[in-house]
Amino acid sequence: MDEIVKAAIAKWPNVPHCYGWLGLDARGNWYLRDDNAQAAGAFCNPLKGVDPVQKLASKGSLLEHEKLISFIQRNYECEDAGSLKGQWFFQNGPQRVYVELEATPFIWRIGSAPDFEVSSHTGQTVRAQRCVVDEHGRLYLETELGFGLVHSLDMLNAADALESGLWVPQDLLTRDLPQRFGYVRSPQALQSA
Repeated sequence: MDEIVKAAIAKWPNVPHCYGWLGLDARGNWYLRDDNAQAAGAFCNPLKGVDPVQKLASKGSLLEHEKLISFIQRNYECEDAGSLKGQWFFQNGPQRVYVELEATPFIWRIGSAPDFEVSSHTGQTVRAQRCVVDEHGRLYLETELGFGLVHSLDMLNAADALESGLWVPQDLLTRDLPQRFGYVRSPQALQSA
């Protein structure tokens, strides 16, 4: 966490948390979700039965400002205790902005053979500890940093890693992943419940 953020927390310790305003999609892109986007529906709408125009509207605005994205990614963390455990957030100065996840807290990029280097959407290099495949054929990795989905553009490299025996996938259902790996896809939905 940035030192300036730590100083802001110390100076203003009681700033209310923010829910629903920031989303991370299945490709590691950040979205700002204003009132209109939130009114259009949940960020992580299931694909089945959702109008594509509504789904796009509910995502919000794609963040493209590199310095803002870098700031978010440096200050992206997970609640590790209490009733908020497993909820990911961006610490924006004194305010904690909880993140809506389309898929998982991390999106992994996979390098080519022979190293198959794994890095997160936040730019950190990690080591895969466990490999999971769901009923839709999506590939996930658990690392020392956390749990995440392999980016769809890197599936060829991931397939090569699997064929080489580097990773042995375990079959799990998508609906079981958040509880099994300790993350919350929609902190906003928990607040509404």
